[in-house]
Amino acid sequence: MLFVSLVHAAEAPRPNILFILTDDQGYADVGFNGSPDIITPNLDKLAENGTIFTSAYVVHPFCGPSRAGLMTGRYPHKFGSQFNLPSKYGMSGGLGIDVKETFISKVLQDAGYYTGAIGKWHLGETAEFHPNNRGFDEFYGFLNGGHVYFPEKFQKVWKQGRERGQYHSIWHYMKPLEYNGQDVQENEYVTDGLSREAVKFIEKAGKKDEPFFLYLAYNAPHTPLEAKEEDMAMFPNIKDKKRKTYAGMVYAVDRGVKRIVQSLKDTGQYDNTMIVFLSDNGGRPDQGANNYPLQEGKGSVLEGGYRTPMFIHWPKGLHGGNKYKHPVSALDFYPTFANLAGAKVPEHKKLDGKDIWPAVVRNKSARAGENIYVMRHWAGKSDVAVRRDNIKAVKLKHGAWQMYDVDNDPGETQNIVEQNRFLLQELVAEFEIWSWTNVQPQWFYTHNEGATWRKHGMPRFDQTFKIAPIKN
Repeated sequence: MLFVSLVHAAEAPRPNILFILTDDQGYADVGFNGSPDIITPNLDKLAENGTIFTSAYVVHPFCGPSRAGLMTGRYPHKFGSQFNLPSKYGMSGGLGIDVKETFISKVLQDAGYYTGAIGKWHLGETAEFHPNNRGFDEFYGFLNGGHVYFPEKFQKVWKQGRERGQYHSIWHYMKPLEYNGQDVQENEYVTDGLSREAVKFIEKAGKKDEPFFLYLAYNAPHTPLEAKEEDMAMFPNIKDKKRKTYAGMVYAVDRGVKRIVQSLKDTGQYDNTMIVFLSDNGGRPDQGANNYPLQEGKGSVLEGGYRTPMFIHWPKGLHGGNKYKHPVSALDFYPTFANLAGAKVPEHKKLDGKDIWPAVVRNKSARAGENIYVMRHWAGKSDVAVRRDNIKAVKLKHGAWQMYDVDNDPGETQNIVEQNRFLLQELVAEFEIWSWTNVQPQWFYTHNEGATWRKHGMPRFDQTFKIAPIKN
């Protein structure tokens, strides 16, 4: 059964695009993915009336590189963004994603879209890397990697630090939020404040002739674990303190989505708004998240690290009530959005993703026979994985390559490498070829990371792509 006819999609006017990104949310921490204890009624309603993607991957298992891949449509290894930006004191030392990498926001802005970014940025703090200079007409949020949620906490610390003449030594999670480069006083629980600003943006957009692109990047449920009492009270059966707090944080996002959907309806923009929901990476089980049935979580190249909950909801362009089981990558949003928007991608722009829309509307694989890669560097070693169709090959540290049928074994419990040695050789060979165009990291999260990288002569691909020979 087709999801929607191509004629139906083609006749729809250029859609508004609302991209909702959560932070460190587990694969199983939404109702539409089978959460046993966290309720997300508003997200679930959108998912059930849209298309649920069961094999959606981000490009990296932690924050900064994942977001860089999303905005550029390229693997972060291709332009040196394999690590989070330096942020010991909340400033990146003037570093950020290369301005030669045109963001999808700029492509859409140039195509006449009214563009906004709300929430977490994490792609550079200085002027040339600021959202307002990367294709966003409006920005409300914070530039670094996270924030405390209750204003009574961060306002007090910031006030005291300013009185002492401090700035850089204050934990950046405590600094003010900003609107288009100017500090603002946020007086609501931050998740609620971000939802409020999204509603404001949508109301502004409703008065304009052009379509909009809104990148709504919640920092929830990323640490610190801080939830409102009334949100935690929605989960009386959860006894674990971390899980209960985490659940309240997820519920606050869901409440916000309800407000946002209502604003779309009130302004007459609901039917032609494509809503995409995704997490930036897997959840942290040690901080209340649940990635079941996937193994591990944030930071891992096993499924729990970078396979995330996802749906697309678009009444005018996509019939609901369907599931898309084929693998897709966050790299694919760039060309897909550009084509749906009738936007022109710069001629010099390299893209690692592809327009998946024609395949999605036919419920066919957009990447049949093609590879999706993930690579996470450690001290002296790398974790790597490659998925082609239903088969995934993975290598952790300096261990042996393993293979899994992740369609039928998403928990990666049955190693099938012995039956697929020749396929393994092919996948590893293609992965190694891919690696030759990677570049050295342009920064490290800490100086220690950089020293360790140089000490071990990283990236040591001679070890990464080493496999045992096949025995005849």
